[in-house]
Amino acid sequence: MTEQPANTTEPSLRLLKWVVVAFAVFTLLLTIVFFSWWTMKERFIFGDSAFEPMQWMAAAEKHDSCDRGDMVLDVQHRMLRRGMDKSQVTVMLGRPTWEEHNQFEYELGKCLWVIHGLRLYFDEGGRLVHTAIIQH
Repeated sequence: MTEQPANTTEPSLRLLKWVVVAFAVFTLLLTIVFFSWWTMKERFIFGDSAFEPMQWMAAAEKHDSCDRGDMVLDVQHRMLRRGMDKSQVTVMLGRPTWEEHNQFEYELGKCLWVIHGLRLYFDEGGRLVHTAIIQH
């Protein structure tokens, strides 16, 4: 019987442990970067311009720019309030691009190579319940 020295398999096990640790660290960093981007993606895609009614109305005709998209975060977080009536929203933002019984959508334009829209959801009484930025 020939015995193999114990130290020949030890370096390969050490290398395997380093590879596993490096892969785990890489995976953890990649996960942190992805979820950081995911939580901040609206800030990366859309601008932080203040809502300007005349600019909002003029941008309705431009489908290749992101003029409305630059104002959408201000509209969504400062202007629109839960419980607003459909007519109040229409007075503030104008006629929606698309309308269904309990939903409005305002096209935001092409922002970061994708067409986006601001979708507004209303309850049966016509009161604003929720808003969302969607992709087409």
